[in-house]
Parts: sequence; structure tokens; C-alpha cells
Amino acid sequence: MEPYLITNGYKIIINIKDCFMKEGPVRLAEFENEDYNHFLSSIETPIRSDAFAIDDDLKIELIEKKFKEIMEVLGLDLTDDSLKDTPRRVAKMYVKETFSGLNPQNKPSVTLFDNKYKYNEMLVERNVSVYSLCEHHFVPIIGKAHIAYFSSGKVVGLSKINRMVQYFSKRPQVQERLTVQIANELKSMLQTEDVAVIIDADHLCVASRGVQDVSSSTVSSSYHGKFLNFDVRNEFLRYVYDGNR
Repeated sequence: MEPYLITNGYKIIINIKDCFMKEGPVRLAEFENEDYNHFLSSIETPIRSDAFAIDDDLKIELIEKKFKEIMEVLGLDLTDDSLKDTPRRVAKMYVKETFSGLNPQNKPSVTLFDNKYKYNEMLVERNVSVYSLCEHHFVPIIGKAHIAYFSSGKVVGLSKINRMVQYFSKRPQVQERLTVQIANELKSMLQTEDVAVIIDADHLCVASRGVQDVSSSTVSSSYHGKFLNFDVRNEFLRYVYDGNR
């Protein structure tokens, strides 16, 4: 699979078609490879309204039972010392770690500070770790996020940007949605439209199965406000890519 680019939430690859959703017209692109039917269905994570009707402990108990059934169907011997606790480990990992970003209660709290230094230039944070799971095959998406913004009079501690990336990553995802969700949250959090996000990631649903291409990567971007200007965007790209050579 060749790398592709997504600009302002639009995924540009092979076959472009128009469709309509609740948010209005959206352009989708699909791979011709039927083994990788990858497309963006919604900007919001598809989650049921009753997703939190049961607590984490009960979710862990239920997932443990279901995963044990999967392992038994595969023919694994769950009396083996190495395997007997795996259903419980997987259940706890799903609820408390890997998919903890599904629960709004785990959203990081953010404190804004006045921009007392009157720093009005672009602020860039590069190489923020991204670790998520593809919602189509539940295998990892691993990469880096590069984020920039112009202060509107407020600034935020840099670690909060990392935590926000982690929050939206810790759920079943597609990279397009993840990119847009991070950008939209940063605009709201930082009280500015002047935000840019790039994610460069490897997809194990491509590398470990199907086409099994371990050399390709996926690049997605979302530009807003001042970053719609060609020169400003290029300045951001120079910080990202020249600095990573």
C-alpha cells in the first residue's frame, strides 16, 4: 500500500466519492484492494448510548468470559500455566488501558495559562507517540503525531497535548478520525482556530496480514486557521520533516 495524504479531514487516495452524513457533505476515498476496505464512517467514535451502563469491573468479567470462549474455539489449552490467566489479562488491558479512551471520565483535565511571554510565533510539538488499534482488525496503529498552534492569548502545558493524543488514541480508531478528533479538541482546548495536526503511522493490519507490506506508512493531516495559508503550512512542515532527518 502506498502512503497517502489526508488534508483537512479529506482522505485522498484512489476512488473519491461524495456522501452525506449528519455533519454534512463528506468526501470519502476507498482502496481498490478488497482485502483492506478502509474508509471513514464518521468524525465521532461510533459508540452506543448505553456504553457506560455497566461499570468497568463487570465489563472486565464479561470480556474475560468471551475471550476465553475465543481461545477455546481456537483449540488452545487453558489449563496451561501460560494461558490460563490470559482471558483476564486481556480483559483488564482492554478496559483499563487499550480502550480506556472510550470513557469520557478518562479525558485529561486541562488548565490554560495566560501567554505572559507574548509569544506569538508558531509553537510546534513533534514526535508525540501514537499507539492505537485499528477498528477493523483490532491490531496496532503505531506512529508519531506532530502538532502546532498559534496562541490566542492562552497556552497549555506541553504534556497535556501528549495526554490528549493518548486519550483519543486509546480506542478503536481509523487514522483519519483520530487526526480530526485531535485537531478539533485542540481548537476547543486552546481557544483558537490556528491548529495543525499531522500523524505518520504504520498499520499492522497492512503489515501483519493481508498484503503484508511492512515498508509503507500512512500520513494524515488536519489544517485550520492560519495553517490554511501556504507559507505558514510550509513553515510547519519544515519544522516537522527537516528536524526529523
